[in-house]
Amino acid sequence: MKTILGLDIGGTKILGILYDENGKELAREKKKTKANEGLDVVINQIYKVIDNLLEFENSELIALGAGVPGLVDDEGTIAFSPNIPFRDFKLGEKLSEKYAVPIYVGNDVNVAMFGEYKHIDRRASKHVLGIFIGTGVGGAIIIDGKLYTGQGSAGEFGHMVVSADGAYCGCGAQGCLEAYASKTAIQKYISKQLNKGRKSMFTELLEEDGAVLKSSSIRKAYDAEDELAKEIVDRLARYLGIAVGNLINLYHPEMIIIGGGITEALGEILLDKIISESRQHAMPGLLGTVNFEVSELADEAGVFGAYHLAKNML
Repeated sequence: MKTILGLDIGGTKILGILYDENGKELAREKKKTKANEGLDVVINQIYKVIDNLLEFENSELIALGAGVPGLVDDEGTIAFSPNIPFRDFKLGEKLSEKYAVPIYVGNDVNVAMFGEYKHIDRRASKHVLGIFIGTGVGGAIIIDGKLYTGQGSAGEFGHMVVSADGAYCGCGAQGCLEAYASKTAIQKYISKQLNKGRKSMFTELLEEDGAVLKSSSIRKAYDAEDELAKEIVDRLARYLGIAVGNLINLYHPEMIIIGGGITEALGEILLDKIISESRQHAMPGLLGTVNFEVSELADEAGVFGAYHLAKNML
């Protein structure tokens, strides 16, 4: 049986799914990345996931795709990855040498958003943008049904400037969307407000969640009509709305998919606020023809996108 393998290589785990040519899942495998143990260990973990999946009965691998966080060029070379020890690392070449099949390696958000695009019936939508709200803010551009990556790293929507001379971003610039709309930025804002003495459920929720605030806790506080939670959601929607309005003016896509844990937790609550805010920034007449959707595949978007991008290489 001819098979195609999709990989989602993250800072903490590697998820692999083996598909047949029609996209039916045959087997899955998950292992810890062990990024803190060095490059060789990470590579061996990737190999273990692949090799275990290839033990599926009568499997003949014909293509392999992978999504990786960081800057990835068209040849599958990872210039930098924030949580994995990949520095100018030729992952595509290394996998091609070992498995002797066509290999696709791309940025994890690009790959995941392509998976979302292929998941729902979007045959009428060929021009689609994706925005992913996670630890940072990522994006993806799909033009004429194909993922557009420029020289490899196009779609860094998180580094659009939404507030000139605004908050500093981790990239070193000021006023980036990521400095306002990422999960990291939200947690910083909550901590700052609590340190000022504001009363909020987040005092207890942060203690329960530990080092990283859960997206579900934001929804829990919002449903309880916590004033800080309502302020956070409005603030998040405001800056995302500015970015969405600019993106509509620039690309006028048929559809915008918004994903990530916070989006999945808040759903239509956040989406409606983003659309409302974007009306203040998109040119009149453009917004009305753009459809909006919340992502649906969650953690499996990356492997599904990797499968499709690998299949496209055939």
